[in-house]
Amino acid sequence: MRLSSIAAATLLLTIACQPMNTPPQPTPMQQPSVPPHSWSNPEEARVEHLTLDLSVDFPAKQLVGAATLRIAMAPGARKLVLDARDLTIERVFGASGDLQYRMGTAQSTFGAPFEISLPAGTKNVTIQYRTSPGAAALQWLEPAQTAGKRWPFLLSQSQSILARTWVPIQDTPTVRFTYDATIRVPKDLVAIMSAENPTERNATGVYRFRMLQAIPSYLLAIAVGDIAFRPLDARSGVYAEPSVVESAAREFVDIPRMMTAAEQLYGPYRWGRYDVLVLPPSFPFGGMENPRLTFLTPTLIAGDRSLVSVVAHELAHSWSGNLVTNATWNDFWLNEGFTTYLERRISEQLYGRDHAEMLWTLGGKELRDEFDLLPPADEGLKVDLAGRDPDEGSTQVPYEKGSLFLRLIEEKVGREKLDAFLRRYFDEFAFKTMTTDKFIELLRTRLLVPNNISEADLQIDAWVNKPGLPSNVPMPRSQAFALVEAQSAAFGRGTAASSLATSNWSTQQWLHFLHSLPKPLTTAQMADLDRQFRFTQTGNSEILEVWLEHAIDYGYEPAYGALEDFLVRQGRRKYLKPLYTKMAATPAGLERAKRIYAKARAGYHSVSTQTIDGILKWGN
Repeated sequence: MRLSSIAAATLLLTIACQPMNTPPQPTPMQQPSVPPHSWSNPEEARVEHLTLDLSVDFPAKQLVGAATLRIAMAPGARKLVLDARDLTIERVFGASGDLQYRMGTAQSTFGAPFEISLPAGTKNVTIQYRTSPGAAALQWLEPAQTAGKRWPFLLSQSQSILARTWVPIQDTPTVRFTYDATIRVPKDLVAIMSAENPTERNATGVYRFRMLQAIPSYLLAIAVGDIAFRPLDARSGVYAEPSVVESAAREFVDIPRMMTAAEQLYGPYRWGRYDVLVLPPSFPFGGMENPRLTFLTPTLIAGDRSLVSVVAHELAHSWSGNLVTNATWNDFWLNEGFTTYLERRISEQLYGRDHAEMLWTLGGKELRDEFDLLPPADEGLKVDLAGRDPDEGSTQVPYEKGSLFLRLIEEKVGREKLDAFLRRYFDEFAFKTMTTDKFIELLRTRLLVPNNISEADLQIDAWVNKPGLPSNVPMPRSQAFALVEAQSAAFGRGTAASSLATSNWSTQQWLHFLHSLPKPLTTAQMADLDRQFRFTQTGNSEILEVWLEHAIDYGYEPAYGALEDFLVRQGRRKYLKPLYTKMAATPAGLERAKRIYAKARAGYHSVSTQTIDGILKWGN
């Protein structure tokens, strides 16, 4: 059902979300070429620039204000279609006055098509609106949920299609726009965005931003809180709460070196500054590559810089993803597979080949574990996500299988030729989108044919469209891991944990040790390992998560308290998903999982709750 057109000057319209089981389909108000996962009509009317003027209302948990859109219109165009979800629209107007608009029927994941009638010659449209307190992109944290415990905090997560819950926009990676913003916050707090940012608190509580490079909507980001800044060099620095910022700056001190290494490999950094923001622990991802301001989880602060490969990954997105962007979420591997490959190359340049090989090996282990959980249709690089939340495609497949495909190409043509190909790729398609089919054609004409390599030899179809890993998958080798495997085998033969040679092991070696332990482990073996290495008490989140998986698998009750504490104090989905999944596999574990989740759920971002709700069948 569609609402009739009415004058916007007096209308207060709230978009109501309804359960949905079908994808957005072209409607009479849309072009047949509507982008996947979006209601928008960019071929008819395309957003070129966004101006935001928003006030941050912490008590109401709302953003209130206006979005002004500069529009490029095709000849004869008479309407603009935006994506909107859970927004209250108060007025829509242009230079000539109020504009007519209508809102289509809302669907829970995709929101509603928001159609605005455009008089001839319209160049700008202003929408006065407010967000819902439950906007899926926005997380409003109480002071107790922050490090400082004194002030509230707001953070956003727009990927994949959540920007529409806080800005009326064409929410698809096919549309890029520049933006500027005025954000009004309580005077004790600081606002920062994926844009040019302040480095100090001001006295007015009004912050202004500019983003001069065109971005897709999923890279639109905001954070508001008690935030301090520490520079790392002339073009990079760290934002975090005051009690965290010094340790964060020490942990991420290698960022300038990472930037130099990436530029040497793949060309100039084109975004001005590269800063990072360490968020409160509820942030659902390891990192989010918002341009100029990567968002990071505090679980990366291990004290020994052992988890900084995540930062290398988010930095690499400045080339693959942010610069050359997947045209649709079905092509997500073009963002993440490329970025994972670049991350490993940056890590190799900074920390050596064996370090990179450890990362490759661990990533391959995670990928093979994921295959056990996925339907075969989701195991190819190009995944059909029609009618589904595109976050369902955010598995290890686009990351690890995608990066292994690029490593295979490197092995076939040589690193020098692949590097030259990628550098040209980033230059030629900068600030543009890419599809899987177009990339394969570039690969064919620029690398395979000139080097007499057949598509059958590369097994392109198996990589892109088939489940599992093809027979020509690269096999990383790490000398450091060979030493670890010897100790794991010794433990399996009965050697006491205290007699194992583990001196000066890195985080990656410890992870491989835990992964390669014999199965099953007895309670006595678990206790022996825990006494010697204090896994239950470790402050390293990567190691603790794997150990807690073992604790669930083998019923190691002394770790159950740490399990509950870990699930309550952090909301990173990478950790939550396997732990809740393992608990849900048995009746007693499911009961424990639901008890913990009831306590923890309010502190998780909607990205995480959507996943865990499904695992636990929460609310059913």
